[in-house]
Amino acid sequence: MGERAKTVSAEEMGRQREFMELVRAENELLRKENGRQPSALVETYGCQQNEADSEQIRGMLRQMGYRFTDSQREADLIVMNTCAVRAHAEQRVLGNVGALTHAKRSNPDQIICLCGCMMQEGHMAEKMKRSFRHVDLVFGPHALWRFPELLQRRRAAGGRIFDVEDGPGRVAEGLPVYRQGKPKAFVSIMQGCNNFCSYCIVPYVRGRERSRMPEPILREVEMLVSEGYKEITLLGQNVNSYGKDIGAGVDFAGLLRRLNELPGEFLIRFMTSHPKDASLRLFQAMGDCAKVAPHLHLPFQAGNDRVLKAMNRGYTKADYLDLVREAREAVPGLVLTSDVIVGFPGETSREFEDTLDVLREVRFDALFTFLYSPREGTPAAKLPDPLSRAEKQENFDRLLNLQNEISARRHHAYVGRTLRVLVDGESGNEPYNLSARTAGGRLVHLSGDSRRIGSFVLAEITDASTWALFGAMKESLHENGVL
Repeated sequence: MGERAKTVSAEEMGRQREFMELVRAENELLRKENGRQPSALVETYGCQQNEADSEQIRGMLRQMGYRFTDSQREADLIVMNTCAVRAHAEQRVLGNVGALTHAKRSNPDQIICLCGCMMQEGHMAEKMKRSFRHVDLVFGPHALWRFPELLQRRRAAGGRIFDVEDGPGRVAEGLPVYRQGKPKAFVSIMQGCNNFCSYCIVPYVRGRERSRMPEPILREVEMLVSEGYKEITLLGQNVNSYGKDIGAGVDFAGLLRRLNELPGEFLIRFMTSHPKDASLRLFQAMGDCAKVAPHLHLPFQAGNDRVLKAMNRGYTKADYLDLVREAREAVPGLVLTSDVIVGFPGETSREFEDTLDVLREVRFDALFTFLYSPREGTPAAKLPDPLSRAEKQENFDRLLNLQNEISARRHHAYVGRTLRVLVDGESGNEPYNLSARTAGGRLVHLSGDSRRIGSFVLAEITDASTWALFGAMKESLHENGVL
């Protein structure tokens, strides 16, 4: 696919802006007639990429003249942005969509829209058609940029609209974004995935990897910093593959270096990294760039080589441990987190011991742990799975107990240190009335002046638990001469 075919054209984006203006004009008429501005509710399920997509949906809705509400019954338009990664997320969506019949009954003109990864699954889109007749508009991630057009079609002609055409997907620049609250912001740098891990539905619903050009990313981050955002998280299904498809001469390490050169006081985070594409070049960029957080989320998923091969992960246990050593040598004070799947089809309890060995050797700061969830349409869903649910749960509990012990020890090592943290909100709990994050992403329950929310401050760590640090705010960084 050529670069032109990978990108939504300026003419196509201009057409969507025309639809936004048309809907805005209609909403203004409704406001004048009814004395009430039409309202929208956007609900998001799943990962940070879905959150970023919802920010674009809200941006388009705002430009189309909608105000936002948290009430399903009050909303003239409900948008549910769905997740397909695990069965539990899908069941939540189905239950909540079914419950919307009550809101629709009290407001028959209400438009109910479902979008996101779950809707790109053919059997789920068909389920919406057949069993959820109150749903008016369904589209997948590939059609997100055409939301204004789809919404206008539904408003003008009625009926039900489904746009879940399969395909590789395209990059759409210039969509409005409405972010709710500072000091943190998401910036998508790429979409899609080429890895096809055997358990994962993402490549099937998000399409192939497609990177944004570096210049729009740099402009977006520069704008966010000028607006007062202090933490920018770069998003992609596999950020380590950034740039391979566009021929711009900038890989992910190069992008980090260019972002680090932007003026202002801010921190750059990123996720997610795939080990098969992680490199010393990336780790060196992290170590060299003061504005890049010393935090690497590097999912290893399983510690046994046979299981990793069945997962189609593209590396071995030894490969992963070599990467960890390289990263820790290149990045001073590196905080390392990871993902683990327990109970992959065919994984024996003996093979699971290799996963525990990785935990003991690496000593992760934290883990995100999951029991395997079969996804229809993936190769792993067809594999024999003799291990019982009880045995899988026993292994899962062993994993949690070991990691909790490791996390508690690593967190208690912070006690007595003074750290630069970003105060990001109020906790509502005394005496630790604020929440903050270290550069390494560790949660800090903090006591201090709420006027410092959105600022980098110094915090003295006085206590720790398995999941968080506790501390007291000291004088500002600049008063201490610390940048």
